[in-house]
Amino acid sequence: MIFSGPRRPLRRVLRRVPPPRTDEVVLRVRACGVCRTDLHVVDGELPHPKRGVIPGHEIVGEVVARGARARRWKVGERVGVPWLGRTCCACRYCRAGRENLCGRARFTGYQLDGGYADYAVAAQDFCLALPPGYSDVEAAPLLCAGLIGYRALRAAGEARELGLYGFGAAAHLICQVARAQGRRVHAFTRRGDAASQRLARRLGAAWAGASGDAPPRVLDAAILFAPVGALVPEALRRVGKGGVVVCAGIHMSDIPSFPYERLWGERVVRSVANLTREDGREFLAVAGKTKLRVEARPYPLERANDALADLRSGRVEGAAVLVP
Repeated sequence: MIFSGPRRPLRRVLRRVPPPRTDEVVLRVRACGVCRTDLHVVDGELPHPKRGVIPGHEIVGEVVARGARARRWKVGERVGVPWLGRTCCACRYCRAGRENLCGRARFTGYQLDGGYADYAVAAQDFCLALPPGYSDVEAAPLLCAGLIGYRALRAAGEARELGLYGFGAAAHLICQVARAQGRRVHAFTRRGDAASQRLARRLGAAWAGASGDAPPRVLDAAILFAPVGALVPEALRRVGKGGVVVCAGIHMSDIPSFPYERLWGERVVRSVANLTREDGREFLAVAGKTKLRVEARPYPLERANDALADLRSGRVEGAAVLVP
């Protein structure tokens, strides 16, 4: 399925599987998650995608071929491919362990072809080992919803009272991780979204309500998974002094002006950009030790446009996953 222009349906085309470069592996795609970032690509909200790119960056695949120097993974092994597809490995950010900020990074499903396909090609060093105990459909959302959510959770610091705005693919996983860490979770959803609020409570949230509602306790931190700029001043209103508001998306609508009083008191607003391979290894180790309940709705690959439409309109509870 290829991207042919903003707001246009993805098109199904027949292509040859490209031969791997020396450091690459060819994967038979077993599942690929449908992420909100994919929506930002196909809706034209992220600039300059690769022409005719194949979206998808939560790829679970089986190695079927290897380049001349690709010996990290065995043929037949199951691996995961995340958003971060390549970096320069030499700039000051890469050398400092902040490869997520590399200026020459290339991203899966955006500048590199992704997993809305039967086969995918990926750099061996940017593939991740997947924990056992998860089916292919369950493992796919771990590779972005889980990874970015986990990086955002770390950015929230030691918050004991944690707010999650937007209870979708990322929040429903990170709610469980936060609860395992002994945090109290407060889930904020679209007004009237009773299904997501029920899911949040089932997964351990102490409270669930609409985004404009006041939680029963002052928050130490809030993570915004919903790409709505107006939620930033709203979340600042709910965190106490020294609190942190983490913006976890790659794209967000403009943040409206708000009184300085909401920021004062050493409150912090910060963003999370991309991820590192170390994030992936650390989170997937956590997922291996703490079995997460993954709410995933499978779609046949040929229904990719339906999956994107359902995600856009809020009809997906948990995560959507394409299965070739």
